[in-house]
Amino acid sequence: MITHIRVKNFKSWADSGQVQLAPLTGFFGTNSSGKSSLLQMLLLLKQTIGSEDVLFFGDEHSLVNLGSFNEAIFRYNRDETLLLEFASKLQEPFKIEIPEENLGEYRSYPPDQIGNFTFCSSVREEADRLIVESLSYEVDRSSNNYVRYFIGHRSPIFGITWEAGVLSDYRGLEIGEVKIRNCYGTSPSEPQPHHNILAQFSSAFERQFSHVYYLGPARVTPKRRYHWEGTHPHDTGLWGDKAIDALLSSRVLQLKTSDKEDAVPIEGQISKWLDEMELAHSFSLRLSPNGDGRDYEVRIKKDSVSPAVTLADMGYGLSQFLPVLVLCYYAPEGSTLILEQPGIHLHPKVQSQLADLLIKVVTERNLQVLVESHSEHLLNRLQRRIAEEEIAVDKTALYFCRNNSGVSACERLEVDEFGNIANWPKNFFGNEMGDLLAMAQAQMERQKRTEE
Repeated sequence: MITHIRVKNFKSWADSGQVQLAPLTGFFGTNSSGKSSLLQMLLLLKQTIGSEDVLFFGDEHSLVNLGSFNEAIFRYNRDETLLLEFASKLQEPFKIEIPEENLGEYRSYPPDQIGNFTFCSSVREEADRLIVESLSYEVDRSSNNYVRYFIGHRSPIFGITWEAGVLSDYRGLEIGEVKIRNCYGTSPSEPQPHHNILAQFSSAFERQFSHVYYLGPARVTPKRRYHWEGTHPHDTGLWGDKAIDALLSSRVLQLKTSDKEDAVPIEGQISKWLDEMELAHSFSLRLSPNGDGRDYEVRIKKDSVSPAVTLADMGYGLSQFLPVLVLCYYAPEGSTLILEQPGIHLHPKVQSQLADLLIKVVTERNLQVLVESHSEHLLNRLQRRIAEEEIAVDKTALYFCRNNSGVSACERLEVDEFGNIANWPKNFFGNEMGDLLAMAQAQMERQKRTEE
């Protein structure tokens, strides 16, 4: 689970500070307030994995297309340094092997419990090329027991500090120039000092992002038939284009998910939620009679007496929501989901029930969900469920983002155990009370004119 993120000089963020994340984290706010940018920094890091670039800012096929460093840097100031930071709770113990020739008899740091993993990288432009000004990793299992790796561009130093252990008096080692090809420290192919040490941290970085899944705000148009080549996709696709492939894959692989004390097929969970949300009475995925044996149709019955029609014959909202629902159950347990506008095209009642879905997969599937939304109905239902003890308040983190004079800022909403928010921002979801008052005044004035 990702526990905090921070960006500095990234798009509209001069400095976000440490934004603490929870199993269920929501970002709300006006358009162009910087909500999406906070999540895009994670996508930027994920898509840089395997790239030869210091940072891969993207193209039309990537998770996010930020153009270039010049376009992503705060206020287009190429003299600024871009800082990207995140911390996460490791899913397995981290063990670093240290060569004997460097540390004598001490060969490894083997924590006996899962710790925290922190990454921080600063990138800037120099002579029309990007360089990593500094890179640091830190792994800790307590406040006074940790391993730290640091590379500075001007004076590269490898430093490991093992407090409360045998390396308590060991502070650092000058290692000369360390060549790395991107922001998180993968090395060029040629051997170099301490490459094997850095590789252990960069591998942990890559493992962290292998558990991160993203679904964009606009999803593909529904089809009457879906062609499946027997593939087993990693996720549901950037725009939900692989949602049906994922369902067929889960059928073949006989993947199941927990439902209370039972294990049920993913398709069963999809059908259950669609029925509960009154989006569909029944849901089925079957071979098309007009296909070549690899074409499938999604058939939906709106109610018990309705004919079963294709997904293309249903309302647009259902097709846009289906990838969200599939990803929530197709992603492996323990994953982090980044969802932008998951309730788009849904009516208010279903937007509320979307909060119930997210709570369910967070609590039962151990997923972390980072959601960006404009929906007051989703937020209101979440407040209610906190009050009803369906989810603990410390398992949530809610933020309101705003943009003042081109600079983004976010404020964490102070939610108590009863779901009350103590620091509602002004016009959080518009001026509803002002509209009601204005309507009442208009009604009185019209009534008065009628009586005259």
